[in-house]
Amino acid sequence: MNSYENKSDEDLIRMMRDGDKKVVDYLMVKYKNLVRKKAKALFLTGADNDDLIQEGMIGLFKAVRDYQEEKETTFYHFAELCINRQMYTAMEASLRKKHVPLNTYISLYEESEGDEKVPLAEVLQSLSGSNPEDVLIDRENVEAFRKKIDQQLSDMEKQVLAFTLQGMDYQQIAQIMEKQPKSIDNALQRIKGKLK
Repeated sequence: MNSYENKSDEDLIRMMRDGDKKVVDYLMVKYKNLVRKKAKALFLTGADNDDLIQEGMIGLFKAVRDYQEEKETTFYHFAELCINRQMYTAMEASLRKKHVPLNTYISLYEESEGDEKVPLAEVLQSLSGSNPEDVLIDRENVEAFRKKIDQQLSDMEKQVLAFTLQGMDYQQIAQIMEKQPKSIDNALQRIKGKLK
């Protein structure tokens, strides 16, 4: 790999096409920080930052595979374009309504994160035969949670949360609130942090 460091990216691509398959690994490692940097600035609905990094690495691989020197652009700029396109395509796909059930599902059989490790299916089953006292306690707990939300969230965060619960994505919310999409994305991240 040290022999690759003194060569330009374009020379490395030529070497790869001549049969040196280790060049691909070298370029993937070399540009991974670029992918991470770009992923930090974006948000993927229903996923985490690692998913965006993975999408960016797919874009980088496509750049290595498809780069054409005769198009008179540097490999760096072509890779940057491919990474951006792959990430934005993933973001657009995550915002489509057809993916909402997949992106927001809650498993009925996964243990809850509270003090007691009980699957949600058991909790729901126990609620079906609950007595009036339990129903009243549950209502009080919900009201206490709502008050806690009111205390911890700013007015803007409350608005963003309300729009989000109506099923709007952050770009629609930004348009309604006349804010930048990134500020809505940041508000959603703060809300998530505060509600945890």
